[in-house]
Amino acid sequence: MRFPLIPSRGTLWTVAAAAVATVVALVVQVPQATVGRYTLGSVIVGMLWALIDIGRTMVAWRRAPLVWKRRMPAALALGVSRNLACALVNEGPNDWHVEMFDHVDPTVDFEGLPIKVLVPAEARMEVHYSIVPRQRGLVRFQPAELRVRTMYGTFQWVRRVGEEESLRVYPNFAAVARYAWLASDRRLADIGIKSYAQRGAGTDFKQLADYQVGDSIRHIDWKATLKHSRPIVRQFQDERDQCVMFLLDCGRRMRADEGATARTGSHFDEALNAMMLLAYVALKEGDAVGAMTFGTDAADLRRFAPRKWSASLNSLMATLYDAQPKATHSDYLLAARDLMKVQRKRALVVVLTNFRDEDASELEPALRLLRSRHLVLLASLRERVLREMVEQPLVTHQQVIEVAGAHLFAQSRRDAFQRLAGRDGLLIDVEPAQLPAELVNRYRAVKRAGLL
Repeated sequence: MRFPLIPSRGTLWTVAAAAVATVVALVVQVPQATVGRYTLGSVIVGMLWALIDIGRTMVAWRRAPLVWKRRMPAALALGVSRNLACALVNEGPNDWHVEMFDHVDPTVDFEGLPIKVLVPAEARMEVHYSIVPRQRGLVRFQPAELRVRTMYGTFQWVRRVGEEESLRVYPNFAAVARYAWLASDRRLADIGIKSYAQRGAGTDFKQLADYQVGDSIRHIDWKATLKHSRPIVRQFQDERDQCVMFLLDCGRRMRADEGATARTGSHFDEALNAMMLLAYVALKEGDAVGAMTFGTDAADLRRFAPRKWSASLNSLMATLYDAQPKATHSDYLLAARDLMKVQRKRALVVVLTNFRDEDASELEPALRLLRSRHLVLLASLRERVLREMVEQPLVTHQQVIEVAGAHLFAQSRRDAFQRLAGRDGLLIDVEPAQLPAELVNRYRAVKRAGLL
C-alpha cells in the first residue's frame, strides 16, 4: 500500500536548505560536534513539528472529514461528452487545501482533472469535469483520491473519499433524435431518407375522407358517397402488426474500427446505431421489433422477443447496450436455425454483418433457410479504408499495387455478394455512415410494396 503522507514542497525546500547549511558549516571548518548538535536539534524540532501537524490534522479530519458527492446522470451515450457535477462538502470548522482526482473508468476519456481547490469551513465547493465514454456497457467510478494539505503545510495526506458508483453507457441516440426532429419538420431528405406520398398507399384501411384530385376512383366508397351527397374515398395505410427481426453479428468481423474514435465506434457500434434507428421507425409504424445476436460465446448471446409500442425501444437497448463483438467465428447457419425455432410468424429478418467473399459458402445456405419462411434483408458494412485505397493518387509503385489489389478485392466481394441475392433478394452493401438511412429506406420500400 502506498504511504499516505507525501512531503510538501515547503518541507523539501526546508530540508534541502538545512542540508546545504550543514555542508557550508563543515566547509568553513565549524567544529563537527557543534554542527552535529545543531543538526540533531533541527531534526528533533522538525520531527516534533511534523508530528504535531499530522496529529492535529488527523484529529480535525476524524471530527469532520470532507464528503465527496457526484451528481450522476441516469445514463451516458457512447461518444457524447457529458459534464459531471460533483461537490466537496466541508462540515467542520477548518479550511482544507486539496488536490482532487476522481478515479473514472479506464474506458472513459476525461478533461478537467486533477483539480486544486480550497474548501472553506462549513461550506460546499462545486467542481466540474467532462467525460466522454469510449465503450458501451457498464462503467465504474472508484472513490476519489484527495491530497489534503496538513494544518501547518508540512505534508500532503492521501485520502480516499466517496463511494464506488456505476453508470450504463448506451449507444448514441443522436440518430433517433435527429430522425424524430426531421420527421416532424418533414425534412427527412436531409439525412438521406426518401419520402413517399402516403395517400391511398398500403393495404390496411385507415379512414374515409373527401375525394381529392388524384385519388383512385376504385377507392370510392359509394355507400358513404350516397349518404353524404359528395364523393367519399377509402384511404389506406401500410400494413401494421407485422414483425421486424434483427440478426446481429457479434463475431470478429464486426470488431473493425478503421481508426474509430469514441464518437463513431466500431462497425458493431455503427450497426447497433442503425438497428436502433430502424427499430424506432418500425415501432412508430405499429410493427413489432425483436433481436437476436450470433457469432459469440453461448453465455453472451442476447435475445429480445418481438414487442410493439415505442416503449419497447428502451427495453431493446437495455438488452443489447453492453453487447460486444468477440474474436470468434460467426456461424450463420446455426444462427438461422435458432431464429427459425423462435420466430414462427413471417417477419422481415434484417441480418447485420460484415460480409467477405469467403463467407459466401456459409452464408448462402443460411439465407436459403431463412427465406423459406421470412423476407430477408442482408445488410453488410463495407470498410471505408477500401474506398480510400482505391481513391489514392498513383504516385509510387507501391500505391499502384495497393489500388489494383483494392479493386480486385472489391470486385470479388461484390460478385460474391450479388450471388447471395437469389430470387427477390434484398441487399445493402454500404459504408457504416450510410447504413441507418439505407435501412430505413429499404424498410419503407418493403412496407409500401406489401412484400410482407
